[in-house]
Amino acid sequence: MNLPLFPLNTVLFPGCVLDLQIFEARYLDMISRCMKQGSGFGVVCIIEGAEVGDAASHFAAIGCEARVCDFQQRPNGLLGIRVDGGRRFRVERAQVLPDQLTIAEVQWLDAPEERPLRGEHADLAALLLALAQHPLVTGLGMTGLPEGQWQLANQLAYLLPLEPQQKLQLLQMDDPEQRLDQLQAMVERLQGDGA
Repeated sequence: MNLPLFPLNTVLFPGCVLDLQIFEARYLDMISRCMKQGSGFGVVCIIEGAEVGDAASHFAAIGCEARVCDFQQRPNGLLGIRVDGGRRFRVERAQVLPDQLTIAEVQWLDAPEERPLRGEHADLAALLLALAQHPLVTGLGMTGLPEGQWQLANQLAYLLPLEPQQKLQLLQMDDPEQRLDQLQAMVERLQGDGA
């Protein structure tokens, strides 16, 4: 499956919402094509390079499909889009087109079966509810209670102020329980740093 890629300095997770401003011709064309075809594009985290200008020289091998769910002209004249995180994928091969758009051959990664939250996840669920009160998060509409471990892990990994490398590590993990354990450890480290 070929997927156009949008390398960013962020990591998108399934079920999460991201607002983007589009101004480069290659991405305006890509978004236009995606909207006409009802298809998505891939968000991959930049490891080396910049978001603007030439194609990023190095990006993560694991990414997340982005589906446009809303768009509007911004007051600054740029196109603003809101995307929903879809399926995770692994980049098998990538090529940069003459217009600097990167197209990749991807393999879709299976989403684990959603498992119910357990007692030991109560602190993480409470943390997510607290994060959901932040104006930036309420603006994204990500305020509902997660339905299970996978959703809780995705939303927390997305919203917590973690380093991109930590977020990538979490995105690669298939087991939601392991991911929640890892998140718990990361949260404890964050709290320890802030103490």
